[in-house]
Amino acid sequence: MTNGHALTRGTTPRIPELHVQRAQAHDEAQRAARGASFLERVARSALHARLARITWGRIELRDADGEWSFGVATEGAPDVHVDVRDASLYLDVAARGTVGAGEAYVAGAWTCDDLVGIVRVFVRNRAVLDSMERGVARAGAWALKLWHSRRDNTRAGSRSNIAHHYDLGNEFYGLFLDSTRMYSCAWWPRPKMTLEEAQLARLDRICDKLELGPRDHLLEIGTGWGGLAVHAARTRGCRVTTTTISKEQHAFAVERVRAEGLEGRVEVLLSDYRDLQGTYDKLVSIEMIEAVGERWLDTYFERCDALLRPNGLLLLQSITIRDQHYEQALRAVDFIQRHVFPGSFMPSIAALSERVARKTDMTIAHLEDIGPHYARTLREWRERFLARREDVKALRYSDEFQRMWEFYLAYCEGRFEERALGDVQVLLQKPLARRAPFGAVS
Repeated sequence: MTNGHALTRGTTPRIPELHVQRAQAHDEAQRAARGASFLERVARSALHARLARITWGRIELRDADGEWSFGVATEGAPDVHVDVRDASLYLDVAARGTVGAGEAYVAGAWTCDDLVGIVRVFVRNRAVLDSMERGVARAGAWALKLWHSRRDNTRAGSRSNIAHHYDLGNEFYGLFLDSTRMYSCAWWPRPKMTLEEAQLARLDRICDKLELGPRDHLLEIGTGWGGLAVHAARTRGCRVTTTTISKEQHAFAVERVRAEGLEGRVEVLLSDYRDLQGTYDKLVSIEMIEAVGERWLDTYFERCDALLRPNGLLLLQSITIRDQHYEQALRAVDFIQRHVFPGSFMPSIAALSERVARKTDMTIAHLEDIGPHYARTLREWRERFLARREDVKALRYSDEFQRMWEFYLAYCEGRFEERALGDVQVLLQKPLARRAPFGAVS
């Protein structure tokens, strides 16, 4: 798919840079000063008609032609102010719906005093959100689906999709992740814990659920930067084999294991999960299944099942979408899939349960939704990211790239805040597993 806002990788070999391919005929002041063209006014009127249906929260919208207010400011609901700096925003929304709105933000066509708030307003007003994908935007949706279909997670496709996001550079992720280097939902058993303490608490909870001990050989699918593998080996004394297909993450994790003196206990592979061999006592996969893709779910669970011993346990942590919205999401492509995580998808709890029942001999022993903790995790990442803007710029990332990441983090935070997304830890057990219910008092 090609369009005026296509975000593409740059040519810098070590640190890819995303940028917006749009001809800038005037500077920002000139663009902000001009009124909307005829087509932009038509598109603006259509957007206003949709926004008029907002019943929770308020959006105040301003452009060079005037100011408008939609919804009602009530206690607890966001009261958001949007400044339209380029009226082409209206055409972007008309042509590409919510993806067009996100691309226009990246291009600098609009700003907002509460980016998370505006996401929450649209998530809560679901009918308004869905209406933005109708009309002319349907054609844009078909183009997005065609593009997305070409990002299938074959072995080669998975390597390309993962590199698009995770090979941006270890130094970049170090700017906003905590020292554990965990890039997944933390867990706050006590509100005043730091992000690092919350991540360590979450890692301990995972190890406890798996009942990890010195006799166990743990397989991890999705290494990240090696945080869980190192923690499990160091605190539980188990052997760990962990695998990733990100070259940047693999290099970092190998060096981390060496620095910790754990080469005898932790093996870091650069291998696709479909190529793994052997059997293991325990298996863990933390927010990796979203990169598997719906078409490959059967294969994923078949491999997990085959890799576990008859008495094994599997801990799966996954971002989930509401069961009621799962089928609709499969038919659409959102901003995250288009520009941040190509080839990705989000399963629902029902979809995960169905695949487990149909493709494995495992049963669900415990399920816990820690999704509410993700809103806080994302807020901490976003605040850290924004506080390091100059450092991001020093790594040769453009202003457009920074706005894209700000939008991505806020977009996810708002959806978790409104419980449109969850994050579940599912403990699965093989038929011969004999463990006490998690949390039971002996």
